Formats: sequence, C-alpha cells, structure tokens
Amino acid sequence: MREDEMRVHYLCAAALLAALATPANAELLAHKDLSMETALTIATTAIETCKAQGYRVSATVVGRAGEIIVQLRGDGTGPHTVENSFRKAYTARTFRAPSGDLAQRVKDNPTLGLIHLTNVIANQGALPIKVGDDVIGAAGASGAPGGEKDEACVKAGLDKVADQLK
Repeated sequence: MREDEMRVHYLCAAALLAALATPANAELLAHKDLSMETALTIATTAIETCKAQGYRVSATVVGRAGEIIVQLRGDGTGPHTVENSFRKAYTARTFRAPSGDLAQRVKDNPTLGLIHLTNVIANQGALPIKVGDDVIGAAGASGAPGGEKDEACVKAGLDKVADQLK
C-alpha cells in the first residue's frame, strides 16, 4: 500500500508541474511602428519649415525603443545640433511628452534625478509621435534660436504625416 501511495503522490506532483509549465494563453504583441519613409517626411518637413523661417536645424526621428530611424543634419548647422536633436527626441519618447515638459519639471525641481539619465536633456524642441495613446516614437529638432521654434518645426513635420498616424 505504501508504494501505491507514493506513486499517486509522484503522479500528482508531476501533473501539477506540467500544468504550471504550460504558458497561459501566450500572445504575440501587436503594435504599429514608424516606417523610414514616414520618419524621413517628418524630419525633412521640420528642416524645410525652419529653413523657410531662416533657421538652420538638424532633425532626428526615433522609434518606439528610442532607436534612431532618421537623422538629418541641415545645411550650415552647428556641430551640436545633430546630437541635441537626438537627445530631445529621445527625451520626448522616454517620457511620452514634449521634451519641454521635462525642462519645466527641472525648473520646478532642480534636483530632479531624471536629468542624469543617458541621452535625456531638459530642452524644448521635440514631440512624441502617437497613434491614439500609443507612443510609437518622437521627433526632435535643434538649431533654431529657442526650443519653441524647434518644436514648431517638428509639429509641422508631424502635421504633414497626421493621416498616417491613425
């Protein structure tokens, strides 16, 4: 009898382990990502918009993971504008909000630790790219005299592709 009881215990334990090892309705994630063509349109439009206003800027578009999809250096821009446009875009993507929002948070709380994260910068000039409430990337510009001007050029780029972001 004792041997039979042990077998039953082992079988129950094995069945329990097998049940726990089976994934419960594992699903693949479905999401939209920016295409290179859409990112290029955003960046080009941002640069052209600023150029028409007399500003020389660079523009960067990042994807949902903060990776660079398109990065363009405008003619005659300063050497810092490429990196700065990336950092602004990365910040907007990371915090799912305009990069200027972090600048305001730092003004309100100068000891805010978020500013020390790699590639994060507290400068206005980038906007998140959304499909509904899903942030699929961000675009940033740098080189105009003031982040609000960079941001306005980025907004022109986003407006140009608004029909694709649905």
